[in-house]
Amino acid sequence: MEQTTEERLEDLLSQMRLDEKLSLLAGENMWYTRSVERLGVPAVRMTDGPHGVTVSGDMSGPATCFPTAVGMAATWNVALLEQVGGALAREAQAKGNRVLLGPSVDLHRSPLNGRNYESYSEDPLLSGELAVAYVRGVQREGVAACIKHCTANNQQTEQSKTSSEVAERALRELYLRPWEIAVKKQAPWMIMTSYNLLNGQYTSAH
Repeated sequence: MEQTTEERLEDLLSQMRLDEKLSLLAGENMWYTRSVERLGVPAVRMTDGPHGVTVSGDMSGPATCFPTAVGMAATWNVALLEQVGGALAREAQAKGNRVLLGPSVDLHRSPLNGRNYESYSEDPLLSGELAVAYVRGVQREGVAACIKHCTANNQQTEQSKTSSEVAERALRELYLRPWEIAVKKQAPWMIMTSYNLLNGQYTSAH
């Protein structure tokens, strides 16, 4: 009997050495994951562009520029977001990518954040529900959606050095809420951790 995807993954993981598993925690370069040639695990190519597929590596060419996330969120139209996700996935595939680095579900917390345009809203419920629709559209086409940047990544200035200090209640009710909605309702295949520290610790090391 043919293995299911989950069974195949478990089988591969059981055969991987620790060093091979650890190698998957970093990319080969900016746009590729590392391969595990011994087990036939290929490198995976990804592209940025939550509202339009960008150039990745040596692959270039035209792509559709959809409205930014904050513009699409103003419609409150989950069906439309699902259609956009599907279109982005098809364009990502056409350029040889298996992962789309989006959507961004960081909340709008400061008007000075230079990346507010690529996130949906200041409202965690709206952000979460729109992410669900977007992820559904992307992954229906066989491309991995990578929701980002978990969590409290709410300013761009020195974002890789800054620590967001967030109380537990605010963290649960606001900052983590869109992630919870997206993960529980649509199970995105990937999650990108934040650039910033959260309460003094990098989220990738939490």
